[in-house]
Amino acid sequence: MDTENITVEFKSKPTASKKLLPLILMAVVIILDQVTKQLVVKNIPLTYPVTIGAQFFGDFLRIIHVCNPGIAFSIGESWSLVARAILFRFVPIFVIIMVLIVYFRNEDFNQLQRWAIMGIAGGGTGNLIDRFFRKEGVVDFIDVKFYNILGMERWPTFNVADATVVVCGIILVISFLFTVKNSSQKKGIK
Repeated sequence: MDTENITVEFKSKPTASKKLLPLILMAVVIILDQVTKQLVVKNIPLTYPVTIGAQFFGDFLRIIHVCNPGIAFSIGESWSLVARAILFRFVPIFVIIMVLIVYFRNEDFNQLQRWAIMGIAGGGTGNLIDRFFRKEGVVDFIDVKFYNILGMERWPTFNVADATVVVCGIILVISFLFTVKNSSQKKGIK
């Protein structure tokens, strides 16, 4: 028996602190999201046409106050209250609960993936709070010039929760791709 070519890989279970520490990011995202939204609601009137609260880099970045009763890109804003309540309140609650269950039961996520997942959960929870406690809908306030790319002069307005979900989602997908690539290389698959 050739024992020189045998390698044994032990994968240690993540400690409780490695699973709990990323919850800090979830809490920070929720707090930062809600504080910034409250500042916008308090200081910038909800008007149409929109009132610009502040502008940076010419008109590249504007802070405004709009509310979105729908989801991303205002999808569903004209749907009935019942449909929106089910799809935009109760389905996200279920999804966030499932994400948390998978998060705590899964032993295979690396630390970067754990932080990214908690960033996504924090952003989702931040917007979910608006859906339950703001009758106008989710407060959006970051307005970025998009230079007529894809026919849009400005990117749809967003908030801290939205930005966190997107950034952490991209990080999570990239980390999964690297994990799959590294796993394939270890097994000799190319």
